[in-house]
Amino acid sequence: MNALLIQGSNIAVVVFVVSSTLGVGLSLTVGQILTPLKNARLVALSLAANFVLAPLAAFALWRMLGLDEPFGIGLLLCGLAAGAPFLIKLAEFAKADLGFAVGLMVLLMVVTVGYVPVTLPLFLQGTAVNPLKIASSLIVLMLIPLGVGLALRSRGPVVAGRLRPAVGWVSNVSMVLVVVLTIAAHFRSVLSVFGTFAILAAVLYTVVCFGIGWLLRGSGKGTRGVLALGTAQRNAAAAFVVAGQNFDDPRVIVMITVVLIVEFLMLLPSARLLAKGR
Repeated sequence: MNALLIQGSNIAVVVFVVSSTLGVGLSLTVGQILTPLKNARLVALSLAANFVLAPLAAFALWRMLGLDEPFGIGLLLCGLAAGAPFLIKLAEFAKADLGFAVGLMVLLMVVTVGYVPVTLPLFLQGTAVNPLKIASSLIVLMLIPLGVGLALRSRGPVVAGRLRPAVGWVSNVSMVLVVVLTIAAHFRSVLSVFGTFAILAAVLYTVVCFGIGWLLRGSGKGTRGVLALGTAQRNAAAAFVVAGQNFDDPRVIVMITVVLIVEFLMLLPSARLLAKGR
């Protein structure tokens, strides 16, 4: 039974990753992605927040709180992986700059594919990870579906419009299944989270990343909110892929799931507060 749950969880992760990135491609045009990225200063700040400060914050919390290594690795993977598709929905809730949210999300997602394989071995010296395997998995599961979606949106917008709601539904359902099946398959590992600082680490990490994005500011109130939300909402889909390919301890996956749940619980109301503030 447990083997079936683990297999179901792995399948749900793949469906979640592919449907999320495919849905992004079906929703956008290349122009919509590129236009908000013409502000070089804002792009530089976004990259620094997500690929320098966010990973360092994850690594620092791992060490400061004395997390068990699997929990620390899970937190670090979240720190390295940016560009969550859910950022667009958060930006809508926050009534922030949706154009910038679109461009930022795709930029971070694409950079993540090349960044994680190169950087992860630097943080985990002595731990066996396969950079080529990480890169190939992310390309197959994220960049190719994104490219397919963009091509369909460009050449057949009517077809893309019909597919988009179904793909979005699959993405939402598979995300729920990832959480449920991961908890069910690794119930003992989930219980091991309690009594540790793992949940506290996820909460603090979300707060710190939101603060990083907020303090780095942007060119306006709308972009400031997007940068804060975009830095705090990590790319769990990419983190799941890397964890599944390189780590056997189920607590790595469990920690990513904990971070995913905490982010949703914290960032949805935060987006609502940003909307009221505007």
